[in-house]
Amino acid sequence: MTMTAIHDHGDLAPAPRAPQRVRIEAAPKPVDLAAAERAAHLLLTALGIDPDAVGNPDLARTPRRLAEAYAELLSPQPFDFTTFANAEGYDELVLIRDIPVRSVCEHHLLPFTGIAHVAYLPGESVVGLSKIPRMVDHYARRPQTQERLTVQIADALAARLRPHGIGVVVEATHTCMTLRGARAVGSTTTTSALRGTLRDDARSRAEFFALTADRSR
Repeated sequence: MTMTAIHDHGDLAPAPRAPQRVRIEAAPKPVDLAAAERAAHLLLTALGIDPDAVGNPDLARTPRRLAEAYAELLSPQPFDFTTFANAEGYDELVLIRDIPVRSVCEHHLLPFTGIAHVAYLPGESVVGLSKIPRMVDHYARRPQTQERLTVQIADALAARLRPHGIGVVVEATHTCMTLRGARAVGSTTTTSALRGTLRDDARSRAEFFALTADRSR
């Protein structure tokens, strides 16, 4: 049933716009855990680790665990991206800081982890706040580079929310750099992507970066 608001002067006001929901999901892809387990067994064996060694029974299920772990890390979860009419005309920055980031480097298939800060300047719509972390997680669950991940989050939010501006900062530690190679323990990588007003207006851009850099919180 559609409801209308009745004002004292008798005029009928339009009903509030219903929330808009868009299903966000990755293209379907088959996951063959049995094949992945066999491949993990071969990989460990090729590296001189025998999962079937009698003297180390704890390794027996390692190939299966490895397959299940990567299947979880690399499988984006579907969700509804829900927006609402910006009835109050809110036009200031909306910022969510310290969103967990967990992804896998596409070059070595080693994890990188950190946080994302995402902000937008609302246009005609606002978004349910929980949907922004879900969008971050959605694009993180695949072999990634941090640069691409940052851009994908910004572009996806810009396309679906149509705000006046979008800003994304990702700060992460890459185990492919801390555990091997340079072994730069303690190093972090920061990437950013700006769209609309947050890119074009110096004052808005400065406000965004000042808020994301504020460690007094």
